[in-house]
Order: sequence, then C-alpha cells, then structure tokens
Amino acid sequence: MEIFNNFSFILLAVFLVFSSALSADAEVQRHKFVIEATKVKRLCKTHNTITVNGMFPGPTLEIKNGDTLEVLVVNKARYNVTIHWHGVRQMRTGWADGPEFVTQCPIRPGGSYTYRFTVQGQEGTLWWHAHSSWLRATVYGALIIRPRDGESYPFPKPKRETPIMLGEWWDTNPIDVVREATRTGAAPNVSDAYTINGQPGDLYKCSSKETTIVPIDSGETNMLRVINAALNQPLFFKVANHKLTVVGADASYTKPFTTSVLMLGPGQTTDVLIRGDQPPSRYYMAARAYQSAQNAPFDNTTTTAILEYNSASCAAKKCNAATPVMPSLPAYNDTNTVTAFSQSFRSRQKVEVPTDIDENLFFTIGLGLNNCPPNFRKRRCQGPNGTRFTASMNNVSFVLPRNFSLLQAHQQGIPGVCWGNRVISHTNVASNLS
Repeated sequence: MEIFNNFSFILLAVFLVFSSALSADAEVQRHKFVIEATKVKRLCKTHNTITVNGMFPGPTLEIKNGDTLEVLVVNKARYNVTIHWHGVRQMRTGWADGPEFVTQCPIRPGGSYTYRFTVQGQEGTLWWHAHSSWLRATVYGALIIRPRDGESYPFPKPKRETPIMLGEWWDTNPIDVVREATRTGAAPNVSDAYTINGQPGDLYKCSSKETTIVPIDSGETNMLRVINAALNQPLFFKVANHKLTVVGADASYTKPFTTSVLMLGPGQTTDVLIRGDQPPSRYYMAARAYQSAQNAPFDNTTTTAILEYNSASCAAKKCNAATPVMPSLPAYNDTNTVTAFSQSFRSRQKVEVPTDIDENLFFTIGLGLNNCPPNFRKRRCQGPNGTRFTASMNNVSFVLPRNFSLLQAHQQGIPGVCWGNRVISHTNVASNLS
C-alpha cells in the first residue's frame, strides 16, 4: 500500500509540473464590449446599427493557445443580447458559451455580464457573434488563436495576416426582418448585400470609396483568415489570378492543399496562404452565394475587396488607379465544385475513427404547418388555410423557455423546462409537408 501511495504521489507531482509548464506562458486577456447603437452608412443610407465599441465589424481578439479570455459585456442597446464564442471548446465553462436561453439568460438593456473561459488545444481562426435574435447580422468579430510562446505554425510563418470576414447586410433593421418572418411563418427577406470586413465593395451603389483594401508585396506569402459571418448563406470566395493554399479550418490545422476557390458555410472559417506571385497590380477578392436549393430565394449579388500590390514597380505604374482584375466565380448551384473542395480536407495526422456503432439515430427534418395564434389576423399567416409554416425535427418544433436558460433549469432541477436529459420546452407540429 505504501508503494502504491508513493507511486500515486509521483504521478500527481508529474501532472502538476506538466500542467504548470503548459500554463507558464498563459495569460488572462481582458476586454470590454459595449453593445450600442451606432450610425452606420451602407448602400447610400444611414442606419442606427447595433455595434460593439462603435465598430462594425467588432474588434478582433488575439490570444494564444492556453490563454484565458475575460470579456465584460455592457449592453447599452435596446435589445437583449448574448455573445457566443463560435467554435470554442467550452471545457467545464458551458455557462460562458452564450446562446440565449440555452446556456444563459440574455443580458438585458442596461445590464452587463462577464464571460470567462480558457481556450485550450485550439489554434487558428474562430469568431464571436451575438446569439440573440438577428443581432449577429452586425455584432460579430474575429477570434485569432496563435501558438503558445516558443511554438510555431506547422508551415512557414507568413509575413502578414489579414482577417477576411464575409457577412450580410440588410438595408433595414435586421431585427424587424426576423420578427416579421417569425410572425408570419414566411421565409425572411434576403439580404441587400454581402460584405467583406463590413464593406459591400465596388459593385454596389455608394460603396466604391470604402471598398476593403488588402495589401501584399511581390514575393511575400500572407495568410488570409477567411470567416463566413453571414446569417444563412454559404458563400464562394476567390481571389483573381491567385491560388490559395488551405492550411487550417475552424481552429484546426489541416494537411495543406491548393485550390482556386473556397466555399464556406455560415460560421465556418478557413485559413489560407496566398503568395504575391502575380504581376504587381490590383486583383479583386470576391464572394457570392452557393445556393443549391431549388426555387429558394437568395441574395444573388457579389461582394468585393481588393488585393493591392505595394511594390515600387506598381507605384510607378500607378496600380492604384487601375481597374482590378475580376475572378470567375462558380455558378450559384455548382455543387461539383463544392464537393471537390470539401473532399480535399485531410487531417495532418492519422485519426482513429471508432467503427463499432452503439446506437442508430433517425432524424426527419421538415417544414410543418401550425395553426395561427388566436390573436393573429389570417392575412399575417403565410401557410395554407390561415396556418403558418414551422420547422420541425421528428415532428417536433422547439420553443425556447423565457424565464430560465436550459442549462440553469437542468442544473437547478427547475420543473417544466428539462426532465432528466430531455428538453420538454417544445410544441408538436400539426402536420408535415411532404
């Protein structure tokens, strides 16, 4: 028994030394987010847009693997708000994850809340965004996770790094758009523009002067951290005349591969290396929709930024006055390109995948019909015979609680919200559409 106790003590000591070595260079990164309405002009109109610290997009957060983030969020807007740290593995800090009424109740107007969590074992690009209603249309920003001190990328370090945030812009209040869709059951109105780092770009009215410029020097290799912050739309992304080498996705390194086009679903990130190997000039970066669903409306416009060479020869040729070269983007329904791109991803190391199946699960995702609430006028319900459309899973349409978050209800055993591991805050759908 004494030998066993001594061995256990040695193991504990080794674990503590190893843990302290990992955390020796870790830091606590503290930030303050003020959620507030700010006047933002896009597409010739000025809107009172919900922003973070007066910025759209919001601030980029840069940390190291192993660091702790502490973010005080102060809500000075007129809407409830939460912040979700998209893709962060919340290890024993689920209450910091952010989805409204799932892991926390929202931050009320005039209130505040501090998120605190450690990012461990992840490197690359993630992002953060509001997780209340459609505030994430404008409340979002990049989250960059670098290697620990003394460690490096598994590829040559790029000379510079640039976040490229793809987004959507409504020429109205996006909260009103989703409220109308919720009230009627109809699909929300599509966006009026896509954006790169908050700017629609040259192809939209009143947008040319503010088009995002991304610098590059001849011969250098840069990293683009591409993030799809659009609400609902998968997007193609391409840089005219340049190849892109994919080295990471969703804060994980990948086996590098070269491509001319990216496709990112909403919420996805892709890290790519781009080399300044073309004649010094200006080249469009462009993004537009991938939409394979037949007869589904979507925003069919194209957003642009400009990759601009900074070399002396370019200055002599007055490149900044030249019309940028436009890339040839895939057709909106080019599923073959999407499939080829998706199948190119490989892990840098061999990954053992379990082959023994314990459970088989069957899910039916559909669009059903619910009767309109009694106080609704029939014309507000867009389904047949005065009903409205409701999405469902296995003929059940989920409804969030309004007084407690699901995590709070589960932790405290609050009845009527959760029972065991089963959420009971739902409604049955009257019928499915086939």
